[in-house]
Order: sequence, then C-alpha cells, then structure tokens
Amino acid sequence: MKQLLLQKKRFLLYCAIGSAGCGLDFCLYSQLVHAGVAGYQAANAIGYASGTLLSFVLNAWFNFRVTDRIAARLVRFFGVAGLGWLVSAGLLRGLIGGWHWNQYAAKLAVLGVVVLLQYNLNRRVSFHQSA
Repeated sequence: MKQLLLQKKRFLLYCAIGSAGCGLDFCLYSQLVHAGVAGYQAANAIGYASGTLLSFVLNAWFNFRVTDRIAARLVRFFGVAGLGWLVSAGLLRGLIGGWHWNQYAAKLAVLGVVVLLQYNLNRRVSFHQSA
C-alpha cells in the first residue's frame, strides 16, 4: 500500500513538473510558430528539448531525489524523451498534415499522450533506484 501511495504521489509531482516543462515547450513552440521563425516540426523540436531539460532537473531534484549517476540518467531521460518526441512528431504530422487540425490544438492533444508514455518509461528507466 505504501508503495502504491508513493507511486501516486510521484506521478502527481511528475505531472506538476511536467506541466512546467510542457508550459515551456508550448510557449516556445507557439512563439516560434507565431513569429514565423520556424515551422511546426522545428518549433516542436526546440520546445521539446527545452521542456525536457527543465523536467529532468526538476524531477531529479524534487521528485525522484536522485543524485547519483546524473550524466547517465540525463542520457537515459533524453533517450526516453527522444522516443516521446518521435511519437509527438508522428502524431503532429498526422493531426496537422493529415487531418488539418489547428497547430495549437494538435500540440495540446499530443502532450497528453506523451506525458503518460514518458512517465512510465522514466520511472522504470531514468530514475530507477538501484538497490
């Protein structure tokens, strides 16, 4: 029971931290697309990388409280993020390029899918506590 409560607390904190990362991601994405500085895929990559770095730092420090093997954990975290970004890019291509969704609505829809994917992978891969 204690483990289940800890997982729920970690998931909620992960979501809160992820909201900050997603907020940074979405703000950068929106600004770059709106200003015409980058297309939606390039803006997605820039926003995604920035939000991912912020999320790693906050999750390592506040949520999973890990201080060992930070470089290795960062590499794994970005590996998981890379997978999430590929899913994100594919879904955006389908929603925007195929189904002609609004670029901003599509980005928000995709964020929800990617959060669930990345939480489960990061919990098991990036922030797994070694015995």
